[in-house]
Amino acid sequence: MSTKIKPKFTHCALFVRDLDRMLDFYTRVLGLVVTDRGKAVSAPVDMVFMSNDPDEHHQFVLVTGRPEKVDFHLNQQFSFLVDSLAELRAMHTRMEEEKMTNLRCATHGNAWSIYFDDPEENLIEIYVHTPWYIPQPHLVSFDLDKPDAEIIAETEKHCREYSGFLSADERKSEMARLIDA
Repeated sequence: MSTKIKPKFTHCALFVRDLDRMLDFYTRVLGLVVTDRGKAVSAPVDMVFMSNDPDEHHQFVLVTGRPEKVDFHLNQQFSFLVDSLAELRAMHTRMEEEKMTNLRCATHGNAWSIYFDDPEENLIEIYVHTPWYIPQPHLVSFDLDKPDAEIIAETEKHCREYSGFLSADERKSEMARLIDA
């Protein structure tokens, strides 16, 4: 009998131009904690390791060496999960105060999200799960200034209009079967 191995994604690294500026953003603004830093063993670059999970030494690493001129984005997006609409709203306010560019709100049906660019124009998403699922990709804007109850009711109504609508628990069960297959 063979055992299915299920690697779990735990961290990523990003080449940066201005380490101090990016470190300030990811620690002060997003709240990551520096767990280690130093020179890379195999390359002439500085590395800063950060995490918000005591079980993971690092979830995100900043690495010097990003070229000044790059004609494309080096990532599609980095996403950070929060626990509630209140936390999402607080992060939105923080990003407004920080004058982050391209700040916007969107729901995917399965999540409420804010998007913005970090100081080196990498796309960042901060999101909270909804209790629903609809097939992806899906993206519509929503108004985070509305009360939670109104956001929840509008999102549920919107989701129920789509073929493939499920509760998040039903989708989680489907995903478990798919992953275990």
